[in-house]
Amino acid sequence: MSQESEKVGLCFGCRHARVVTTARGGSFYLCQLSASDPSFAKYPQLPVMHCRGYRAMAEEADASGADE
Repeated sequence: MSQESEKVGLCFGCRHARVVTTARGGSFYLCQLSASDPSFAKYPQLPVMHCRGYRAMAEEADASGADE
């Protein structure tokens, strides 16, 4: 596990997370599930160790290749 992934937790490899970088160089993890479900924090407190919405990025790649 990388140092960055340890600091961030599950969001580091989640397909619903997007890194938002500010003009001053700060980075935040945006949970895109928050747009449709208010029970998810827009910017969760890190590290996220448990999340019912977590989906690995690899799952998205597997699903997209299933139709081929």
